[in-house]
Amino acid sequence: MPEKKKNIRQVLVQLGLALLLIALEIGALYPTIITPLKRGDLAARDFYMRLRGKQPVDERIVIVAIDDFSFNWTGYSWPWSREYMAELINALNDAGAQVIGLDVFLFEEDPEGDPALAAAFAKTPISVNVIQKYTDQQGVTSLRLPQTAYREILDGLGITSVLLDDDAIARGLMAETSYLDQTYYNWALETARLYLGAAPITKNSPTSLLLNDSEVPLHDNQFLVNYRGPAGTYPTYSAAKVVLGDYPAENFRDKIVLIGATSITLQDVYPTPFSSRIRTPGVEIVATAVDSLINQNYLHVAPFWVTLLLILAAAVASRFIIRLPRPTQIISLMLGAMLLYTGISYFIFARSGLYLPFTSPELMLFLGVILPTLEQAVTQEIEKRRVRNLFMRFISPEMVTQMLETQDMRALNKRSELTILFSDIRNFTGISEKLTPDGVVALLNPYLDVMTTVIHKHGGTVDKYEGDAIVAFFGAPMYYADHAKRAARAALEMRLELVKLKEGWRAAGILPESFDIGIGLNTGDVFVGLLGSEQRVNYTIIGDNANLASRLQDLTKEYGYHTIISESTYAAIKDEFETEFIEAVHVKGKSQAVKIYKLLG
Repeated sequence: MPEKKKNIRQVLVQLGLALLLIALEIGALYPTIITPLKRGDLAARDFYMRLRGKQPVDERIVIVAIDDFSFNWTGYSWPWSREYMAELINALNDAGAQVIGLDVFLFEEDPEGDPALAAAFAKTPISVNVIQKYTDQQGVTSLRLPQTAYREILDGLGITSVLLDDDAIARGLMAETSYLDQTYYNWALETARLYLGAAPITKNSPTSLLLNDSEVPLHDNQFLVNYRGPAGTYPTYSAAKVVLGDYPAENFRDKIVLIGATSITLQDVYPTPFSSRIRTPGVEIVATAVDSLINQNYLHVAPFWVTLLLILAAAVASRFIIRLPRPTQIISLMLGAMLLYTGISYFIFARSGLYLPFTSPELMLFLGVILPTLEQAVTQEIEKRRVRNLFMRFISPEMVTQMLETQDMRALNKRSELTILFSDIRNFTGISEKLTPDGVVALLNPYLDVMTTVIHKHGGTVDKYEGDAIVAFFGAPMYYADHAKRAARAALEMRLELVKLKEGWRAAGILPESFDIGIGLNTGDVFVGLLGSEQRVNYTIIGDNANLASRLQDLTKEYGYHTIISESTYAAIKDEFETEFIEAVHVKGKSQAVKIYKLLG
């Protein structure tokens, strides 16, 4: 039954933990709710990406950077004039660029420069510009589009929104937004669509778009960026040097050229999974997204049902782990299982770009083992304290500690050969009749205290006090092969301590006229264990040999000897103690005569 109760408690702990993790995962489905599980998963994804390291990039994609050199060359003026932007576009047209994407807003009208830049875009095979989504102080969301002259010439428009997660790391791009009954997609999506010559993008499902007859996975309306490396992974050329003609045309011929700011002055740089300190320009994040889109190397997040299955699988695994017999085996297998899952989830990510949930299964494995183990340890400690408090009434604290460290609690109930000691104050009824109640207490309590201390000293266990009588046994719960000799030493020392007690009482003027004790010892097989109800339990002995010890104590009155022992006790101590044969007598409960002996010293 105790084992069954322990298993039920462990199952309840693991089930409760699984339900808690599932509830947290349900909460994490809402983008506005940030849970520790979500943070843990994001950190794990970043670690996997860094562990995978730098990946090959599509050489068809290059970046023209509005960098610090270009700012210096143009006299640190911003925004650049539309005429200078036209020179940059024309230089790329002359080099044979196939797609030019400009990450510069063209909202304001420039009567002198707009015609030149529009004319330059008109010569570009495929041109894309960005639009801005913003929310005003009244909470109204709007879009800012390029000037009409550009909208008539540009092949594509797209929103430019790099999204930061709650930990301020850029892991995705806003995929789409609607404005005035029209849907606009991210300019990375538009750039890839135009380069592939695909039909307009359509919404395939709440979690995907359809581009060139291929599903593009989304996560919370984000296109997750499959970073190929840290900042500077894609070929990058300074815008001013492009205008000056410092680069060969082959660098841009038939390429997707993305123009954008890389200087931190324009604050278009973001922390990424590769580094939160060395930030990546927004234009390079878009270049990475275009790379994923035209090569279909997407990142996916496992659906919610996979998370549920993995949590339950981890719960089942932890259930099997805690059944191991040794703590070292439990810990080793738990850590091995956690490392194995980490390796499997990383392998799947590296091969397919699929993010499996990390934190919940790992927590389920860890806590699913640790919590039941701790619960079991606490339960055992409570049980030990209960047993300690119980046995402290019978045996010395040192013996209790030793017993709890070496004894299996379930082995307390057994049959065992013990030596039983019965002690009784002779004629105590007559003595107590001559004393006041306080006098009885003043006499009896010190006596019982001293005699109990002696019994404990020699490794004995006090079974009970029956008025003035003491019932004790030697050899349980801690077994000693010399339990009979221990009992004999205790009986002799009890006689010596009685002499000291009587001297003290005589000095205090409270010594009764006649105060003496008789002790009976018997060695034999008895049942010893915990008996009682839920409300009250005793550690006691039952058996004929216990009764014989009581009969021997009664015989001390008849024969006038202080301590009488049985033949079995005599056989166990005769080589060390001085004894004297009395006779063979018939005692109550025995059909045959019993040989009895005096214990002299």
